[in-house]
Amino acid sequence: MVGPRVLVNGKKKPSYLFAFIDDCSRLITFAQFSIEQNFGAMKRVYMEAVLRRGIPKLVYLDNGKVYRSKLFHTACASMGTIVSHTEPYDAASKGKIERFFGTVRDRFLPLLDYPVNSLSVLNRSFWRWLEEDYHRRVHSSLNMSPLDKYLSQINQIKLVKDPESLRRLFMKREHRRVNNDATISVSGRFFEVPPILIGQRIEVRFEPENLDEVLIFVDSECLGNAVPVRLSDNARIKRDRKGDSPAPALSFHEALLKREGDS
Repeated sequence: MVGPRVLVNGKKKPSYLFAFIDDCSRLITFAQFSIEQNFGAMKRVYMEAVLRRGIPKLVYLDNGKVYRSKLFHTACASMGTIVSHTEPYDAASKGKIERFFGTVRDRFLPLLDYPVNSLSVLNRSFWRWLEEDYHRRVHSSLNMSPLDKYLSQINQIKLVKDPESLRRLFMKREHRRVNNDATISVSGRFFEVPPILIGQRIEVRFEPENLDEVLIFVDSECLGNAVPVRLSDNARIKRDRKGDSPAPALSFHEALLKREGDS
């Protein structure tokens, strides 16, 4: 759903509302406005929905490109969730979420003070309205509020036991062949991995917008974090290899351990 325009760095930009609705109770498991209309924005909303309201047996999505990510399908399958998509141009199949969007337009947007000064102001106002009004007002199709209906079936909900494992499921995944110096390249930066992995094909998981954490996976098992290579260490290693009687080539890992031992 296209939302109101918000001020971002002094400029007005359109906002987009991503939302997931529980089919039985009409409760909104989570929803959030974003200035981005991409997979990352949708993913963040879905992960929060799962953390707050439980793992669904089936998630029914729009047919748009944003919702057809291979990563999303893989992560949902790992949790035991079936992913299904609407048929193109089948508006009727999205009736419940579209009716909710209509409710947002009719009951929430008129409450805002315009212009909307920031995305955080918009979301805080929206979440307050969602919890205090929409979730607690009697729904005409249920004869009770969405929140009461949801709570009446709370014993059937499968909650996430380990939020960290959920986060790792939705990280971007790529494969790399480990170089002879026990390094790999991710988004133009070099990282060191355990030397035992030299020559092996490994999976790395990371968030493209933040490479502070690059996880190493082998056979679906996480072996820890890849360590960023410092260019100063790289230069020193190359200098140390020069001389009349060169020593066998060291990996970054071995050279760093040697340097720590010499200090």
